[in-house]
Amino acid sequence: MSTADTYRMFADREARDVSPAYERLSRAVARDPELLAMLDTLPPAKRQPNLLFGVVRLRGGPVDDPAAFRAHVLAHWPEIAAQMRVRATQTNEAGRCAVLLPVLAALPQPLALLEVGASAGLCLYPDRYAYRYGDRRIGDGEPVLDCTLTGVTPPDRRPEVVWRAGLDMNPLDVTDPSDLAWLDALIWPEHTHRRRRLRAAAAVAEADPPLLVRGDLVDDLPALAARAPAGATLVIFHSSVLYQVPPARRTAFTELVRTLPGHWIANEDLTVLPRAGVPDPPDGGFHNLLALDGRPLAWTRGHGQAATWFGPVRP
Repeated sequence: MSTADTYRMFADREARDVSPAYERLSRAVARDPELLAMLDTLPPAKRQPNLLFGVVRLRGGPVDDPAAFRAHVLAHWPEIAAQMRVRATQTNEAGRCAVLLPVLAALPQPLALLEVGASAGLCLYPDRYAYRYGDRRIGDGEPVLDCTLTGVTPPDRRPEVVWRAGLDMNPLDVTDPSDLAWLDALIWPEHTHRRRRLRAAAAVAEADPPLLVRGDLVDDLPALAARAPAGATLVIFHSSVLYQVPPARRTAFTELVRTLPGHWIANEDLTVLPRAGVPDPPDGGFHNLLALDGRPLAWTRGHGQAATWFGPVRP
């Protein structure tokens, strides 16, 4: 897939009806030979729209007008390219806990959570956040995660979590202003509700920091999984992570995780973690496929705002 194709696909599948600003920018980049040639000097994994737009936002550059965005990128390309080479898209969207909750609540309690690609670990607190599924509210406090569930009854409780750990090549620290600024820059321009949610989730993590380990999802996963306490159900999970992993390494991970004890929850794009025999996703934008131990369960929206169930929740 060419870089132009990547930006067109991002506009069509992810940004359309979700972020008008990023849809405009993606389409503008896709038809701009000069910007595409500059992006093609980067490694393929570093050319993605979210990374480019996040770096420009972090620098205070314009993302609401394609012409101003183009001028800024052309004027500051060496600095932007340098940042894109050393950074990664590490969107830490706590809202995804809302689509994981029906599965987590149905597993044998208590849970030991291990997130692969954990970023700052904000998805390791499904027991601390509050949830609103239509007129059903679960839990108290902030943030409140709103989600539309179809095809499944919302759970009546939050899970009991006795251990939480994350594995990431570059763990982020919500108490570090520069790390928090990067997480903020990765949130799309119009999504002020997600910025508020980031601050509230960061406060939860700061009050009770998770165990975050710098490491590889294959080489270092077994040792971290072995640290989970006896008597708890180990749950290894990840959301929108594997698209950044080379295919051979992705295969090695999926083969490894099946050999580990407990359960495996994947919430990923169908193109990077294929599953046969699943129904078509609902209309209306990009969806991840939620699966438990390799068994597809639901289509989920990218930021946890909705899930359409077609499989049984319980293992």
